[in-house]
Amino acid sequence: MQSIANRVYIEDSFPGVTLGAISAPRGLIQIDAPPSPDDSRTWRASLMNVGAGSDRLLVNLDSHPDRTLGARSMDCTVIAHEKTAHVFRNRPTTFKAQGDETGASWESIPGLGSVRWAPPEISFTQDMVLYWSENPIHLMHRPGPAAGAIWVVLPADRIVFVGDLVLKSQPPFLSNANLPQWIDSLKVLMGPDFKGYTVVSGRGGVVTAAIIKTQLETIKHLHDRLEKMAARNAAPEATERLVENLLGGYKVPAARQKHFAQRLRYGLHHYYVHHYHPINGSDDE
Repeated sequence: MQSIANRVYIEDSFPGVTLGAISAPRGLIQIDAPPSPDDSRTWRASLMNVGAGSDRLLVNLDSHPDRTLGARSMDCTVIAHEKTAHVFRNRPTTFKAQGDETGASWESIPGLGSVRWAPPEISFTQDMVLYWSENPIHLMHRPGPAAGAIWVVLPADRIVFVGDLVLKSQPPFLSNANLPQWIDSLKVLMGPDFKGYTVVSGRGGVVTAAIIKTQLETIKHLHDRLEKMAARNAAPEATERLVENLLGGYKVPAARQKHFAQRLRYGLHHYYVHHYHPINGSDDE
């Protein structure tokens, strides 16, 4: 566990997403959970000595299984955007570790079996403010990677947790994305309102301005390529041809090549179908 400010912590050692924790007099505000219930319990135990009050709250930055599978094991109230709550209303009660290979981190965790989801108990539509200490914590709706994606903003500490908006050394998840919204959110992050902020990626921890700029260029490039494909009415299967070139933009360990290629393959195909060949007006997930 790494301290990035007074009473603000991140943890990047579990498979899945970068976790956050904010210790406040009222209690502990946790940001996302590891996908493995066992890791969630380990993470919860490690937070017992950070000096927070007795209350506990878990914020899910979006609906991705990597950050929501372990929520029930955190044993506390869950809060998320209303569009994330909508995803859970359309999911089965129990998650089963089978189905399509999406390139998610949970797919490499053995022995997950069946896991009961923990749907958000509190949701909001635009912004929400938590007053758990003298320094308010803002939850802000910033769609792009998912319809219900949010940021956790700590103005007093000049820290922002941005989830999958920016990823370090790995390709993005695209199947539930909206690339124009993603571009808009990245521009907000790079704008004057967040100048001098420490930016915490949901996959990779603290990121630099150069990484954020590269992410914006990547998303713009992806959107341009897909728009051109749609303009010539290319079939969804044609997105396969984009994978090798896109993957070449990342310094990927050999052991992760196949995994990340599948992430792009699955994401590109589903994004293209969703936005350019919609079926039954499908929504997030």
